[in-house]
Parts: sequence; C-alpha cells; structure tokens
Amino acid sequence: MNGHHESTGSDPALSSDSVRRVAQYQTAGVNARLRLFALLEAQGMPASEADDLVAALEAGAVAGAQCQVVGLDGMAPASRGSLFADGWDDGVTAASEALVGIADREWSRRGSRSAGTAELAVRIADVRQRERADLVCLEAYVQETVLPSTHPYTTARRRVLEALGEAGGLCTARTRNSDGDVIVCTREAGHYVPDDKPSFKDGKPGGWHKADASIWNDLGAACILHEAI
Repeated sequence: MNGHHESTGSDPALSSDSVRRVAQYQTAGVNARLRLFALLEAQGMPASEADDLVAALEAGAVAGAQCQVVGLDGMAPASRGSLFADGWDDGVTAASEALVGIADREWSRRGSRSAGTAELAVRIADVRQRERADLVCLEAYVQETVLPSTHPYTTARRRVLEALGEAGGLCTARTRNSDGDVIVCTREAGHYVPDDKPSFKDGKPGGWHKADASIWNDLGAACILHEAI
C-alpha cells in the first residue's frame, strides 16, 4: 500500500493522486473558512459565535469520518488469514482513536479561530502580493533577456512567446518527425501558400511551415492543417 488512490469523484479539477487531492481539500477549506467568517461578520454575528459554528462543523465532519472508519472493523479480506485480520482491526482502532482526538481538538478551539483566521488572511494576502511582484519581475526578465536571445522560426522562441502569452498570432500547423516527435510551426498564422515552395539550398521556408530545421506542407501524411488562432 502506498497511500495513493484514484479519485472516486467526478470533479476534473481534483487530482487523482490522494496526497495532492488532500492538499486541494485543505486549500479549499481555508478559503471557505475565510469566506464564512467574512459573511458572518457582515451579518453582525459575534466572532465567538462564528467560532463555535465553524468548530462544530469541522468537528462534526471529522466525527463523520470516524464513523466510516469504525465501519471497517471486521472487514478484512478473509483470504488474507487471521494475522492480517488482527492487524487490520488494530489499524481500524488506531485510526478511529486518532480521528476522535482530532475532533476533540477542533471542538476545543472554539472562541479562538476567528482571530487566527484573520491573521491567516493577512499572511495569505501578503504571500499573494509577493507572488505577483515576483511574476512581474520574471516576465520582464523573459521579455528583455530570454526572448531576444532566441532565433526566428525556432521552437525555443515559440515556447518563450507562449510563456509570455504572445503566441496567439502564430501558426498552429503540426507534423511529426522521423522520431515521432510533434513539431509545431513557428511562423505567423495565415502565412501558408501551397505554391510558394521553399528553396532548400539556402533554407528559406517560402510559404511552407517551418520550425527549427523542419520544413513541411499541409499535404504531408502526418500533418495537422494550419489555422489562425
């Protein structure tokens, strides 16, 4: 057992990896708690009462999980033998007791959560502000330093433009090389002229598609036709 399980839900936004999925639930829980406290405060509810409501909800959720875990007692596969069954039941007991302890702690935190949540909101806002500032600096570096160092009609240049969100005007034609790798045209959208054949002597692409050293037209067997975005 590695602790990673496929999601049984239908939400495509959730990861199929159980560890990542739990992290998504935790983030959603923090955001929901912040939103709930804000809404209750706007309605004039005292912070202590809001704390009690949130503590009751979270303790109740953990208690519900504990009930489901308890239901696994005695459910070990009979084919695995009695020793496996004993270990199974011991594990169920340990998990059940741990969940009860978590529910107790959530309940005991009544009256102290709104202040902690307010501090958490400030920290989250600060982190997001720094992330935005870092993103602006990174974008400027890519625009001023990385992009000028790339060559026209190269995959490297296309990737930089995509990262900057400036690839919308590029051709979308694709083909596959002899190694099976997908190649995407790096010329401007709408450039293609079937009769404007390339001159292979000097490497000019003519009207055909080009990416790095590859030149092709829409008649190739492994091509996806170009289109303007």
